[in-house]
Amino acid sequence: MRVLIFLSLLVIAASSCNPQKQLTASKETAVQTDSTEYEIHIIDPEFDKWYLMNFSPGLDRSNEYYRSMNQLGVSNWNNYFTRGKYSMAIGSYINYSHGNDYGIEVNRRLYWYFKYIEDVYRIRLLR
Repeated sequence: MRVLIFLSLLVIAASSCNPQKQLTASKETAVQTDSTEYEIHIIDPEFDKWYLMNFSPGLDRSNEYYRSMNQLGVSNWNNYFTRGKYSMAIGSYINYSHGNDYGIEVNRRLYWYFKYIEDVYRIRLLR
């Protein structure tokens, strides 16, 4: 009787491992084919109003333009943050990798946020 119980537990344990391996394999496939999408969240409540008043499609630029300007803006922003300068406007570090393509929506929004900071707080970020 003990041998029968032991063998049945062994069979159940062995059969429960097979679906788990298949599930793991399907997860790996899903991760490899998944594309990354980025979003930007600007917490400043006045920015949206300023953006609607200052941005127009006629002023829109290419994604490459926004990426190059954002590299300069992020560099200046993080420099001010680490030095503790302009703490009334610059309160966090921006983790922006120059090698990633965040897409035109994120790059445009970040660029215009830098323009907003320059306009409202008179802090030089994009020059």
